[in-house]
Amino acid sequence: MNINFQSINYVADIKLIEFAEKRIHKITNFYDHIIDVYVYTKVENSSDRINKFVEMKIGIPGDDVIVKKVAKSFEEAINSASDSAERILKKRKEKVRAQG
Repeated sequence: MNINFQSINYVADIKLIEFAEKRIHKITNFYDHIIDVYVYTKVENSSDRINKFVEMKIGIPGDDVIVKKVAKSFEEAINSASDSAERILKKRKEKVRAQG
């Protein structure tokens, strides 16, 4: 599995990148056939404090899974996006099992 991390409008520190990689590796427990994961993080210009945007694009055979989340911190947004991706991949896995 290949993990690509990209920060837009800011410079990401190594702790955030390691946190994202560790959290993404947990997703592989639910779905084995992940080819690559692209994580885009961005600070949006807004007046409220909820301005940390995370988009995960998970490449799997067939379709890609795209999850977008906004939160107060990048860690919170990454956790939320990972949880959503886990649910989506579990459903996809069940669907594949039911068909074959």
